[in-house]
Amino acid sequence: MSIGTQEINHIRRQIMKRITGQFTYPTALAVAAVLLAFMLFASASPARAASPEPGMATAGTASKADRVEARIKELHTKLKITPEQEQLWNNVAQVMRDNAKTMEALIKARSEKAGTMTAVDDLKSYGEIAEAHADGLKKFTPAFEPLYAGMSDAQKKSADTLFRQHGRTKSKAKGK
Repeated sequence: MSIGTQEINHIRRQIMKRITGQFTYPTALAVAAVLLAFMLFASASPARAASPEPGMATAGTASKADRVEARIKELHTKLKITPEQEQLWNNVAQVMRDNAKTMEALIKARSEKAGTMTAVDDLKSYGEIAEAHADGLKKFTPAFEPLYAGMSDAQKKSADTLFRQHGRTKSKAKGK
């Protein structure tokens, strides 16, 4: 009994759909994990984005709130925020603080329950963190856009470089 080419292709397509369907959720989780890691490091560890400066807080010695404040101060300095841009900057800084508080609360709750969570509880908890990260980015972007729009070309270039390099610096630091 021979199977025709059309039937083979149909079966192959069905198998591929099943295989790719199986990887949709894990792939989404992996992407969320990368984004979550970026947000955690971006909002919580300012010293890692660039060379540490004397007196700057490091991840092991400062509270999360102190690290967020240090990151805000660092970005303010590196972006050379002008007095005219200060109100827009304050909006950006507040979103960073709010996002950090939300993430800190979720991570603390997850950590406190870690020993008793089932696999399903663990996935749900992680999903909440990933959603909070995505929500945080959704809040950060509209706060940052008007500031960016009002920046000089030099400031925009600095912002582009800082945001572009920040993620790469994290990846390289993890590899060491």
